[in-house]
Amino acid sequence: MAHMCRHLTGSVASCAGWVSLIVATSTNDWVTTCDYSLATCVRLDELATQGLWAECVVAPALYHCVSLNQILSLPAYLQTSRALMIVACLLGLPAMLLVVMSLPCVRLPNDTTAIKRRRALVGGILILIMAVCGAVATVWFPVATNTEKALMAFGFSLYTGWVGAGLCLCGGCVVLCCHGSGGAALPARENSFYYSRQSGRAAPLDPPANHAKSVHV
Repeated sequence: MAHMCRHLTGSVASCAGWVSLIVATSTNDWVTTCDYSLATCVRLDELATQGLWAECVVAPALYHCVSLNQILSLPAYLQTSRALMIVACLLGLPAMLLVVMSLPCVRLPNDTTAIKRRRALVGGILILIMAVCGAVATVWFPVATNTEKALMAFGFSLYTGWVGAGLCLCGGCVVLCCHGSGGAALPARENSFYYSRQSGRAAPLDPPANHAKSVHV
């Protein structure tokens, strides 16, 4: 029971982290920058927000966004951050499927404990890769942006990406720990029963070597 609770906790944390990474990737409030000096931006009350896909100008009477769709002219850090976040989002689907199918409460045909452990191992590794991709992208982006523009504040999307990377890291570690800690084994052949028409009751199934003799009525 404790093994299943830990495994389920890791799965929920990983799923929440995956959703957070998707939200961070699809929104553009990563950093708040200033195109002028800090005093000028405060006096004019005009700031700019930048994300992976667009750059927006925010003012009391203006909100205008420009899409960053000229791939060849974009800086390397922006393209790399895009690629890392997209990889993290795409890896989330197979990782979640493997982790869910490795839960002790989920039974598939011909399931064995070894198969479930392999699913948990692969799923946990994919989740950790998601965490690394999200962490690198969300740390590198503001650092590189600050070298080009005056960085004033972190945005909602960046915080969401940090939370998602942290949840994926914790969830992936928990799933891998559950993979290493065995858990309850699936029912074995020795615990099966067969029905005898002669006695009219269920009897334990003999080992495979004596099975031919026991079913002979």
